[in-house]
Amino acid sequence: MKRRHFMALLGAATAWPLAARAQPSAMKRIGALVIDNSDVPSFLKELREGLRELGHIDGQDYTIELRSADGQLSRLPELAAELVRLKVDVIVALYTPCALAAKQATREIPIVIMAGDPVVTGLVDSLARPGANVTGLSQMGAEAHGKCVELFRDMLPSATKIAAIANADDPSFAKFLLEQIHRAGAGTATEIGPIVMVRGPDELEAAVATVVKEKADALVYQASLPTKRMVELTLAHRLPAATGVRAFAENGGLMSYGADGPALFRYAATFVHKILRGEKPADLPVEQPVKFELVINLKTAKLLGITIPPSLLARADDAIE
Repeated sequence: MKRRHFMALLGAATAWPLAARAQPSAMKRIGALVIDNSDVPSFLKELREGLRELGHIDGQDYTIELRSADGQLSRLPELAAELVRLKVDVIVALYTPCALAAKQATREIPIVIMAGDPVVTGLVDSLARPGANVTGLSQMGAEAHGKCVELFRDMLPSATKIAAIANADDPSFAKFLLEQIHRAGAGTATEIGPIVMVRGPDELEAAVATVVKEKADALVYQASLPTKRMVELTLAHRLPAATGVRAFAENGGLMSYGADGPALFRYAATFVHKILRGEKPADLPVEQPVKFELVINLKTAKLLGITIPPSLLARADDAIE
């Protein structure tokens, strides 16, 4: 499928007359399912702003029913089922585990996803023809995590060993993610290891301790793991770490590389808008980002004693001080 620049499309969408965009209707209920609260402020802000630009007013035309698993992925199926019992008009699912839980909970309520690689994980049949009740945005998350390995080689020229922590509760995506990480290390002097699989937040401390014990120079971890806990652990162990979501760097992690999160959240409103006016998810192709952002937390780099090479700093989309 030919990729479309969804940010450009969003700009075009905002030029539509309000009367042509929002259709008069009863109050709609939008379900939102998230792993934890790290992305929630940006997610809700951008989603609401995108809906406002399309003529939908929060509290007047729609309400949002937010459900967060607070980092406990095992809670997602029940939270998704709760949204189904509420009979929301559409579910917006942030990241692959939420999308999978929502898809398992309902075959009838439309679902708008923002997920790593929805074809690989079985969320959709194809990008062009998603099928069933699921559509939305692919974050190309596995490739982004592989890119983190390359960025660490640029940031830490002496690094020879980069570890990975993957989410065993998100196995399909974890497998593809680890393939991309290994591919990024292949043909270089960089050893990939140890590889640690975890199930839930309770296993994270031991996983990071294993990475430190094995003397890895840096860590790439799967973005569906709890962001704030990973920030705490990597800082406590003074371990350079990176993942695919901006919230990690914003909350004190060293580096993130991935699809432009705020733009993604805002553009998801376009799918919600189309569904609320009667379009079917199966008829809305899944779109891919063309803009990725590198975010480096300079305060954390200083804490870890890392001097960011000027050439890498010049490539950063945002440097947090």
